[in-house]
Amino acid sequence: QVQLVESGGGLVQAGGSLRLSCAASVRTFSIYAMGWFRQAPGKERAFVAGITWIDGKTYYGDSVKGRFTISRDNAKNTVYLQMNNLKPEDAAVYYCSAQGPLRTYDYWGQGTQVTVSS
Repeated sequence: QVQLVESGGGLVQAGGSLRLSCAASVRTFSIYAMGWFRQAPGKERAFVAGITWIDGKTYYGDSVKGRFTISRDNAKNTVYLQMNNLKPEDAAVYYCSAQGPLRTYDYWGQGTQVTVSS
């Protein structure tokens, strides 16, 4: 089983920055990749960014490229999402997710709220 615990959400003004963290506790298998998704009210959950665990290859959704950076600390089993130049449309609940051996996002955190004021 994998437990994912997010932290770092909050309220920020447009143009500001936040850093989200997600700590993973892994018992039985290795993580292939981790990612961040977000869901705004009335919208579907959307991919934000992902990173492979071994080689650190990164992937981003189009709307956050150039503003958000995903990184990981393998020793701490933690993934980070640095969010810069935040816009009101970035406001959402952000979820951390992990891929196990099947390479699908099967494990989810509880989510952390990000609010961006204009």
